[in-house]
Amino acid sequence: MQTVSYPSRALLIAVFALVSLMSWAAEEKVPHFASLRANVVNLRAGPGERYPIEWVYQRRGLPVEVTAQFDVWRKIRDSDGTEGWVHERMLTAQRSVIVKGAERVLKSDPDRGAATVARAEPGVVARLIECRADWCRVETQGIKGWLQRVDVWGVYPDETVE
Repeated sequence: MQTVSYPSRALLIAVFALVSLMSWAAEEKVPHFASLRANVVNLRAGPGERYPIEWVYQRRGLPVEVTAQFDVWRKIRDSDGTEGWVHERMLTAQRSVIVKGAERVLKSDPDRGAATVARAEPGVVARLIECRADWCRVETQGIKGWLQRVDVWGVYPDETVE
């Protein structure tokens, strides 16, 4: 017959410390950019389901900036400045950008003199591939090209994206 004993106090303290450390390490850097994971995402007034829904996003892949976090809730801001809380499951780390201002020209290379690949209207959402200096390489509707960083929202001015 085997004897089963309770874990020692020291073991419990060590396990608690390890779990706490793992939770701390899993905390995300704030602020950072993310994208909406689903076609329908509820934006709430506060970090929890008891808070009212203030807005419903209906655009998967839309870039958002995560500005705060509380438990499994993330406070986000969109390109229009609208802020609210979403569940972390509604966000993905896959990066995207949105074209701002006026119609923009996608270039074949990160150079103003490069050949034009396509034109993108304001509001077009594109997958962010990389950013070098003042240029970001994006893909939208199967077309890849380079846009000037200042022409998109969803990437910080000095951020390196690889």
